Amino acid sequence: MNAIEIRNLSKSFRGMYAVDNLNMTVPVGAIYGFIGENGSGKSTIEKLICGHLVPDGGEIKLFGKDYSDAGVRVRVGALIESAGCFPNSSVWANLMMQALNLGIENRAEEIQRVLKIVRMEDNAKLRFKSCSLGMKQRIGIAMALLGNPALLILDEPINGLDTDGMRIMREILVDITQNYNCTVLISSHILGELEKIATHYGIIRQGRMIQELSAAEMDARSRVFVTLKAKDMAGAEQTLRNKFNTVKREEDYIRVYDVNDTEAIVEHLIKNGHIVSEIKKNKVGLEEYYIELMSKKEEA
Repeated sequence: MNAIEIRNLSKSFRGMYAVDNLNMTVPVGAIYGFIGENGSGKSTIEKLICGHLVPDGGEIKLFGKDYSDAGVRVRVGALIESAGCFPNSSVWANLMMQALNLGIENRAEEIQRVLKIVRMEDNAKLRFKSCSLGMKQRIGIAMALLGNPALLILDEPINGLDTDGMRIMREILVDITQNYNCTVLISSHILGELEKIATHYGIIRQGRMIQELSAAEMDARSRVFVTLKAKDMAGAEQTLRNKFNTVKREEDYIRVYDVNDTEAIVEHLIKNGHIVSEIKKNKVGLEEYYIELMSKKEEA
C-alpha cells in the first residue's frame, strides 16, 4: 500500500493551471523529497492533499482510501507555511490549544511525547516569540505530530535554518519515519540537505510531474566523474579534451565525466607532460541531477 496515490490531478486559478494532470506515488515509510522551482505547484499540491483546496479533477488516495474519508483525514499531520502559534503564549500552551482543538485525550502526555520527538522538552515554558526560527519550525512539526499521524506533510521546513538547525531537523525526520511509523512528504529548495535523508523524490515543473524515482534509482542514474587539479590547469584541460568526451572546468578543478579510471587519466596527463596534484572520483548529486534534468526539459 502507498501512503499517497494521486492520479490525473488538476487545479486551476482564474483559468491558469497550477496543477496539470499530475500523477504521484509516495510509498509508506518514505521520506519523499518534493522538488520544483518557485511556482511549480508544490504548495498547491500539498494543500490539495490536506483538503485545504478542492481539485478541479483527478483522484487523491491516502492509504488506499479517498482523501476526504474522515477516518484517513485524522491520520494526516501538516505544517504548511507557518505553525500559526500565539506569540505571547508558551510552547506548552500553544500545543495544548491545538490538542484541545483536535479533541485529543491524555493531552499532557501527548504534548510531552511530541516535544520529546522534536527535542523541545526542555523549552516547554518558553514563549513562542522568544524561540529561534529552528525552534519555531520544530514546534510546528510537534503540532503536526499531535495525535500520532501516519503521514506528515511539510512545506519548506528547513529554509532559513543554520547548519545546526538543519542537522537537528534531519535527525528528527529520520527518527519520525524509523521509530514512529510515519511517512514524510517534504518540499525544500535546499537539495543538498534533502539528499541526506530522502528515500524517494518527485520532481515537478509547471504543475506537472517530470520524474519520480527512489534515491537508489537516482544514484544509479547519476553520472560519475573525476575531479582533478594540475600544475598547468589550462594545458591539462586541453590535453584531456583531446582524449575524453566530456571535460569541464569548474572553479579550481577540472571535471572528466563518465570515466571511472583515475589511473588512465593520470597516465594520459603524465604522458603529455602534466603533473597532477590532486585527483578523486565523484558522482553527480541531487542538485546537479535536478539542474541537468531541467536543462534537458528546456531543450526538448
